[in-house]
Order: sequence, then C-alpha cells, then structure tokens
Amino acid sequence: MVKAVTIIRRKTGMSVAAFQDYWRGPHAEIVKDLPGLRRYVQSHPLQSGYAKCDLIHDGIAEVWVDDMESLRAMSASPHYAAVQADEENFIDRATMALVLTEDHVIKDDPAPQDGVKAITFLKRRPEMSVPDFQAYWREVHGPIAAAIPVMKRYVQSHTRLGGYRDGRTPLYDGIAIAWFDSTDAMRVSATTEEYVRTRADEPNFLSVEDMAFIIAREHVIVD
Repeated sequence: MVKAVTIIRRKTGMSVAAFQDYWRGPHAEIVKDLPGLRRYVQSHPLQSGYAKCDLIHDGIAEVWVDDMESLRAMSASPHYAAVQADEENFIDRATMALVLTEDHVIKDDPAPQDGVKAITFLKRRPEMSVPDFQAYWREVHGPIAAAIPVMKRYVQSHTRLGGYRDGRTPLYDGIAIAWFDSTDAMRVSATTEEYVRTRADEPNFLSVEDMAFIIAREHVIVD
C-alpha cells in the first residue's frame, strides 16, 4: 500500500474556517471520485493553533492506493484533473508538496473518536543515509516512543526511496503521526519519563532544528 501525503496551505486572504469548510465539503466530494482510491483522510489543524500566528502548514491530505501503478493511473484520470482544477479555489498551489510514503504502524491501538492528532514533519541528520535513518526510526526510536502511556496510536510514514531518485530531495524524510484523546492528554504525555526518553533520542537520527508539527483533528472521508 502506498500513501500519498499532500501538504497544503490555504489561499492568501482566505480565513481558516472558510478553507476548512471548503476542503471538507465541496473538495472532498470531488476527490471521492478518484479511481483506485482506497482511503482518504483530511487532517485539519485545531483553530486554537492559530491564536498567535499562522501555522507552517494548514493541513495534510492522506490518500491510500494499492501501489504505484494505481497512483499513476489515478494521476492520469480526468477525475484527477478536476481535483487539481478545484484546488485553485482554496489552496495556495505554489506551496503544495507531495510526499509519497509507506506506513509503519508502531502502536496499533484504535484512533480515539474525536481525539487529536499530532503530526510531526521530520528531516534526518544530514550525514545519515536514508536506509539507516528509516531503520533507526522504525526499530530503535519507534519502541521508545510507543511506550508513552497516554498515546493511543502511533504511525510512522516513511518517505519512499523513489523520492530520492536522481538526486531529488523530498520536503520531508518522514511524518510521525500520534493520536491522543485530547490536547490535555498530550500535555500529560509531556510530563512522563517515556516522553523525556523519546525526546532525548531524537538527536540521534533527526535534524531537530528542522522539526515542525501541527495539532489536528482528522476527518475520514473515504474508509
């Protein structure tokens, strides 16, 4: 299974509320018609996150397909052209980024209904190879982070190796996604020894100064 993560910002001058309403409403209806679509989830940052300033991203769209052949067929379809045309109505397309990933479920509990989703965008240490980064993140760091007691679910989305072909540099080397019952539960997690241990391990494989995150609520459009 391949997951295409589209990272988006809203059009200049558009309010967060209007952007989220359009994305979840009219745009979602168009995306539903894409051929080969297996699952489609939108993650909308909490409105409270904008209290002080704009966020680095206004959300991510996650689209699952069977394989790269299915993704290529989807991209060549008339339905995909309609999706792109509609993006002009609410997305700053000049800042859009697509990261093709493969999911590794580290903590496989159900996502809480009406919970919150911590989405962290990651870049590896520059001297670390992509395979070494992915192995360390999954096999060493994954179990450390999964031990955080109030975290309900934890998925690592690893950028596919094809994204590095011909010297290309993806926007991110991976995206870490963790689910909690609430923002209060997230604050509790930061007081635990397991959280401290998780943060202490990050410099071993991450470019910590390049880390960025959003706190979001997910909307499952197609499941």
